[in-house]
Amino acid sequence: MAEAHQAVAFQFTVTPDGIDLQLSREVLKHIYLSGVTSWKKRAIRFKNGVLTGVYPASPSSWLIVVIAIMSTMYARIDPSMGMIDRIKTSLLVSKFMTVQTQTVLSAILFATVLWLSFIFLLRYILKALLSYHSWIFESHGKMSFSTKVWLVLVKLLSGRRPLLYSFQASLPHLPVPSTLCLVKNYLESVRPLLDDEQYKQMEIVANDFKKDPAPKFQKHLKLKSWWATNYVSDWWEEYIYLRGRDPIMVNSNFYTMDLLYVIPTHRQAARAGNVVHAMLQYRRKLERGELTPLRALGIVPMCSFQYERMFNTTRIPGIETDFVQHLKDRKHLVVYHRGRFFKVWLYYGGRHLWPSELELQFQRILDDKSEPQPGEIKLPSLTAGNRVPWARARLKYFTEGVNQASLEAIETAAFFLTLDDEAHGYDPENIRSLDLYAKSLLHGKCYDRWFDKSFTLIVYKNGKIGVNTEHSWADSPIIGHMWEYVLATDCFHLGYNAEGHCKGDINKSLATPTRLQWDIPKACQEIIEGSYMIAKGIANDVDFHGCLFNEFGKGLIKKCRTSPDAFIQLALQLAHYRDKGEFCLTYESSMTRMFREGRTETVRSCTCESTAFVRAMEDESTTVRQRLALFKKAADKHQNMYRLAMTGAGIDRHLFCLYIVSKVMGIDSPFLKQVLSEPWRLSTSQTPQQQLNLIDIQKFPKYVGAGGGFGPVADDGYGVSYIIVDENLVTFHISSKFSSPETDSFRFGQNIRQAIFNFKADPN
Repeated sequence: MAEAHQAVAFQFTVTPDGIDLQLSREVLKHIYLSGVTSWKKRAIRFKNGVLTGVYPASPSSWLIVVIAIMSTMYARIDPSMGMIDRIKTSLLVSKFMTVQTQTVLSAILFATVLWLSFIFLLRYILKALLSYHSWIFESHGKMSFSTKVWLVLVKLLSGRRPLLYSFQASLPHLPVPSTLCLVKNYLESVRPLLDDEQYKQMEIVANDFKKDPAPKFQKHLKLKSWWATNYVSDWWEEYIYLRGRDPIMVNSNFYTMDLLYVIPTHRQAARAGNVVHAMLQYRRKLERGELTPLRALGIVPMCSFQYERMFNTTRIPGIETDFVQHLKDRKHLVVYHRGRFFKVWLYYGGRHLWPSELELQFQRILDDKSEPQPGEIKLPSLTAGNRVPWARARLKYFTEGVNQASLEAIETAAFFLTLDDEAHGYDPENIRSLDLYAKSLLHGKCYDRWFDKSFTLIVYKNGKIGVNTEHSWADSPIIGHMWEYVLATDCFHLGYNAEGHCKGDINKSLATPTRLQWDIPKACQEIIEGSYMIAKGIANDVDFHGCLFNEFGKGLIKKCRTSPDAFIQLALQLAHYRDKGEFCLTYESSMTRMFREGRTETVRSCTCESTAFVRAMEDESTTVRQRLALFKKAADKHQNMYRLAMTGAGIDRHLFCLYIVSKVMGIDSPFLKQVLSEPWRLSTSQTPQQQLNLIDIQKFPKYVGAGGGFGPVADDGYGVSYIIVDENLVTFHISSKFSSPETDSFRFGQNIRQAIFNFKADPN
């Protein structure tokens, strides 16, 4: 055991002459190195904390200001207009100092206050500049003079080498749109889905809401926007994610796939070793704040607050609501393999384990022939079932003894790793291979992923990998950022030797991984089995289809002077109409990370313009010219709505917060109740590509990501995630439910493919 391994640092025996203390020089060396590493880490964090705290200035600028003030004083010029003399007379320790010392200290204090004031002024100016969003509405390639000036000013004030959290204090707050615009935009969004009579009724209800009680709710919401950092994000996390009592498996968690075509090694332990080491490297950069912040146009910063809880984080179940537990400096991970849990230490002698050392540890687990303990195999299914039984079981059976210690090891781990005994991945010869791969990542066997961890890394026996992510702490671009770093580091920096093993020497003196011990009574095993049966029913109902479209991609789309995202969204509208013969409320996820602690907003992709275009495509009497005109109009409309959502002028987060205010105030609103009960029968999301640009796809075309996906949102609807990979590849991840007679994921995939082909036209 690890505890025993640490204990041999010293031994003692009692003799007639006293106590004979024997120290192990090797273990003491490791203790010393661990201490040095710990202090070095603290020093780096402190330094980076100071750099972030004074940004966009720098610590050296303080010295410049002090020298400048001192120089003017020696020239008998008082730039403080008497303030230095006032500080001098107010010093409590003035009687212990000479007059000259008092003057110097007073000048330094004045210079420091002046420097801090300058920092706050720079931040205020930068925040005001970042509140300018006209640039995002300008046509591609056409930039106004005011935007050019704005870009220059932002670049000047942004500093030279910002750290991950440098811009946080300078980001503007998410604005609260007016209720007038809210009602107008909402009615416009539902017009294509309602007949004249239904629309007239909705108009009456919406206008009544606008008169009363909307103004009351809006006042409280504006008050919150002034007081809180973000008026949406905390309520969104609590009410959309943490208060949900249904299973989070499939319904909330999402997955991310490995590289589409490439498997760097087929050795399971070796792939796990490299990937885990790459994750530890990323975590070190993240904890030190050394990652470069993401910036639109290379200049406009995105909020980085979601990165904070990527590692060392677990969703803890509760009776009424869950909470997110985030810790620091976790030095182990927990591995699940064939029904058994193992604790693996990630540090040795004050450093991360090397990939070859991690491979050795994982191979030891793979070679372990011990049997699972009673109730251990399906224990993770507690995290896959309903939240209340899991919360009650946790309180009753996991708060003392070995169960408490083992559960604590899982919940305090850096992350969770499953060494899967299945083989998955994309096989061009097997049309269902991507479907099975997606289902495995999304739910597995319902008992071999810890769905409450911030993420579970899955490594298959053929070397393929993937991630299952708990959704409450962050959105998919955040885990995608880490995943891109890990894949690039694994393939292009760490690499493997000729036999497929991790590079480097093997240290066989490492303590073996520790089996976690469990004492699970029969009553708890029955609860586990009940959670498993619920999760199994959900998993068996998921109909998945992975669809690769490689006839053309964003290259041709951009030549047509169309946004690739708008192109795909219109294709989805056409495909859905052909699939079901009707239009539906459509959800597309957009980000609001240009604002502090911003997360997402909804783009309602089914518009009057898109439905007009779809009907024209199905009407043989319309000409190509007419269809192209309608397509252009619909694409422009979609692009404008996407931009509005990004700049805080969306509909749905505002509606959601107004509804929360209404519930808190105890005032029923028929309008809000109806709006928030409308089902999203087509829920879509684009997976970001190349956030870090670490892999040159033009040079290495086979090293493209496969994206990721999520489960269906509505019982009779589709969930569609897509990634526009490069010039000639778009990947779709389509989910629905077998229990719905109206949906078929494979059929919908064929409709999407046909719709995209119908769009193909000569760009000239």
